[in-house]
Amino acid sequence: MSERIAMCFSGGKDSALALHALRQSGTYRVETLITTVTDAYDRVSMHGVRRSLVRDQAAAIGIPLVEVVVPPQSSNEIYERAMGEAFDRLYDDGIRRVAFGDIFLEDLREYRERQLAASGLECLFPIWKQPTASLARSFIRDGFEAIAVCINPAALAASFAGRSFDASFVAELPEDVDPCGENGEFHTFVWAGPILSHPIPVRRGEVVERDGFVFCDLLAADA
Repeated sequence: MSERIAMCFSGGKDSALALHALRQSGTYRVETLITTVTDAYDRVSMHGVRRSLVRDQAAAIGIPLVEVVVPPQSSNEIYERAMGEAFDRLYDDGIRRVAFGDIFLEDLREYRERQLAASGLECLFPIWKQPTASLARSFIRDGFEAIAVCINPAALAASFAGRSFDASFVAELPEDVDPCGENGEFHTFVWAGPILSHPIPVRRGEVVERDGFVFCDLLAADA
């Protein structure tokens, strides 16, 4: 029987790839998705995606979503306390492992392992150390669809905001930008693909610069 686990899920391509890998393995059964939401903005932290879209996404995936709510510019202490409470609840529910979509940042992996250990949990990294160029190609080849919703203009031109994450997007990335944006160069929202029962209809809204990042607002297509 597959093991019940939870997953920290941002709604972006790396999370989607990791969830896809877990489902294909058959070893684990993801029962809960966890995302961090900034309360004053009603959006996913860092990615800037509207809370309603991530809820729609989780419904299409078919896994319950737990929202960990934090204030804007939340300190590490506030963030860690909120996440720690969520992890404690997972432990009380019998979950012992939490999966992440991280790929190669060793310091981030160590941070997550320390954080989860405080709640008696272990980490899983389904796509750890896989070549990011290959991951980007497989994401596109397998039929996933995503839009770049957050760009770090210090690493990548603001014109990438709002673009589809496709072969041309990857081909036009500067050589020093990771194909999966693993160093924080960009973030995406997955609106279709093999982990979703149906596409999430979205349309591109306003592109704005805020807190040193460029965001492309996504709206429900019928909004």
